Amino acid sequence: MYGSLVENIRLRQREGFLPVLSEIKVRSPKEGDLLRGRDPTLLAEIMCKCQIAGLSVVTEFDNFGGDLDLIETLRPDVKVPILCKDFHKEVNDLKLAANVGADAVLLTVSMLNDEQIILLHETAHSLGLETLLEIHSLAQLQRIIKLGIKPDILGINNRNILVFETDDGDVSLTEELASHIPSETLLLSESSIKCPKDARRARDAGADAVLVGTSILVANDTVKAINELLNVGWNGKS
Repeated sequence: MYGSLVENIRLRQREGFLPVLSEIKVRSPKEGDLLRGRDPTLLAEIMCKCQIAGLSVVTEFDNFGGDLDLIETLRPDVKVPILCKDFHKEVNDLKLAANVGADAVLLTVSMLNDEQIILLHETAHSLGLETLLEIHSLAQLQRIIKLGIKPDILGINNRNILVFETDDGDVSLTEELASHIPSETLLLSESSIKCPKDARRARDAGADAVLVGTSILVANDTVKAINELLNVGWNGKS
């Protein structure tokens, strides 16, 4: 483990950057191969030369081609917090993520019942992991609020993970839901952020940070793509 993703997001805000989580993702159902022959370790090192707030690593295999070994391989060279992005449903999933060096874990509200959400949220904290609770609708947000859970980070996935992000979502979902988020909640806008304009829309709607995967991975110049997002800047609410 490296450190707190929450604290790193706040640090980037204080530095005047829009906090960006870049992503290592082997493939996607919509875009196919995303590494395109590149070594993920070298790619992660390039990403970390920019002032990213953290690195998301997709470890789900069936749809996205990842595995936990990817985090274990990257961890020694990645000097920012790592988010383990998978469909975590069991306590053991979180233990395995912690064992390979993750700092935070994704909990997808649409795939979990109330008891699972509570158990996994509490277990993550007991393991020293921060939680990213991901929603895709107002009803899912209301579930979280009703349960009394205060996630370390609340994520709005602009695409529908139940169809493995093959839909054409956009930042309008963040714009729609952000006003319903409790003001003290750290908000992450995820997916469908294709350019600085999209990132600016997310920020202006109330997002504290953005998670950008595919558009960075397919960019001709990784560093330029990340820096353009960072330079959207922070005018924020912290």
